[in-house]
Amino acid sequence: MARYRLTLEYDGGGFRGWQRQREGIVTVQSVLEEALARLCGHQVTVLGAGRTDTGVHATGQVAHFDTDHPREPWVFLRALNVMTPETVTVLAVEAVEADFHARFSAVYREYRYRVLAARSAAPALDRRRLWHHPRPLDVERMREAAVDLLGTHNFSAFRAAFCQAKDPVRTLSRMEIERVQGEIHFWIGANGFLQHMVRNIVGTLSLVGRGEWSPSVVGEILLSQDRRQAGPTVPPWGLYLERVLYKGEAR
Repeated sequence: MARYRLTLEYDGGGFRGWQRQREGIVTVQSVLEEALARLCGHQVTVLGAGRTDTGVHATGQVAHFDTDHPREPWVFLRALNVMTPETVTVLAVEAVEADFHARFSAVYREYRYRVLAARSAAPALDRRRLWHHPRPLDVERMREAAVDLLGTHNFSAFRAAFCQAKDPVRTLSRMEIERVQGEIHFWIGANGFLQHMVRNIVGTLSLVGRGEWSPSVVGEILLSQDRRQAGPTVPPWGLYLERVLYKGEAR
């Protein structure tokens, strides 16, 4: 049995998320597994580092699979990029040790969220690749508020009501907000994330950015551990899984 690590990117707009669902539902995991089953001649399970939701994109998702029919990594790379939809690109394939696990071996994950905060019409070409917020947002106010989120905390106030994670404690080590070519980008990095955690953080900070809440409120919401105290869940299409790192890999 041989194990391989995949690094891939995808446009989440045409998928019902990462995770395989019932037959007939198109997900990123399902199209990869279908292609690999044809390549390997047996059923293959592909396990991802992050279970991205419907509409969420990735530029650095990591996954792994096992097969009884090993091939050179470049063979899998070329074949998968022919056999999967054009909205999925496998960037790299490498053979790894049997104890490597895309999800459980990961020590760091990083997401980016794109916002166009402007009194303008919604963009046509990027409509499903960013969140159009029709009012300006004060970046400095949001940066001030975001500081309280850094470190190890119980993030229950920012998790989805149906999140199944047993432990809500996470360590947030990157929380940066920058203006990039007319947009506002949020980079959020942690050892792991709860369901909708990034989207709920951005939704909460947006209320600070437009002056409805003071920066100090975010720390109070975090301590409350009450999802009802936090801001709205922003749309999935502005969110990108950008990096997944493993022991020994530099940030």
